[in-house]
Amino acid sequence: MATPLVSIITVNYDHAEETCQLLASLQKITYPAIEVIVVDNASPHQDPSLIETQFPEATLIRSGKNLGFAGGNNLGIRHAKGSYILLLNNDTEVTPGFLEPLVNKLESDPSIGAVSPQIRFFHHPDTFQYAGSAPVHPITVRSHGIGYLEKDHGQYNRDAMTAFVHGAAMLIPVRVIRKVGLMAECFFLYYEELDWGIRIRKEGYQLWFVHDSVIYHKESVSTGRMSPLKTYYLNRGRLLYLRRNSSGIPFFMALLFQLFVAVPKNTLRYLFSSDNGHLAAYLNAIFWHIRNSSAKDIHTNPVL
Repeated sequence: MATPLVSIITVNYDHAEETCQLLASLQKITYPAIEVIVVDNASPHQDPSLIETQFPEATLIRSGKNLGFAGGNNLGIRHAKGSYILLLNNDTEVTPGFLEPLVNKLESDPSIGAVSPQIRFFHHPDTFQYAGSAPVHPITVRSHGIGYLEKDHGQYNRDAMTAFVHGAAMLIPVRVIRKVGLMAECFFLYYEELDWGIRIRKEGYQLWFVHDSVIYHKESVSTGRMSPLKTYYLNRGRLLYLRRNSSGIPFFMALLFQLFVAVPKNTLRYLFSSDNGHLAAYLNAIFWHIRNSSAKDIHTNPVL
């Protein structure tokens, strides 16, 4: 049987050197059939030409505007030729044999809709970032990664079904994308892969963590660990996820929790810490939903 072509897509935004480090690690992989696509999300300060110069074998797509995580990856997917799509954060580096176990897992069972590898922290390579994911809580609309910040003692040396794959590294068959649709671009940043995951599961597919595929993640280089930008999009995305994926009594209970627990708690926390930047970002995220309470386009999904 022919080795299926894998289209590896990464999104660059003002971190061309970081992206080049990822591409350098991809040059060392043992999987023989790949194409590499880099989507530059209209980087405002760093010319991405460095990527073309150092890695002419990669396809560089220059977006005319910043499309966000979902939109940038969707743009890359639309240009991809592979049977499988691998989305990789540009602040990751891979191990040489990471791709074979992911492809083999999907090839072994057509009911599997997407897989993610074991993800470790780049600067603490003995520490897990991801070994699977717990479901999103229906009231708090929060999830947590399995294995997060744990040292490796062999406790995750097995593949496992998971509630969600990880946005930093996920492999998905094109046939699944054609059925489910592309990532919802209304999120821009955060929660889009959770939304995609639940849509994939609603179509009857399974999501899996693949233990013998390993990559290293340098955390969020583009947005910063606790930046106001992250605060804004994380909270905006959480409520978008709720509006898109909940209804009836669970939706009403979750909305009450947000209005009478989460919003007062977070507002007071930022006030008492005099953290005006995060307070403004948080309130802007809440008011975005008030202004767009009747927007119907948040429920649409782009198609391939």
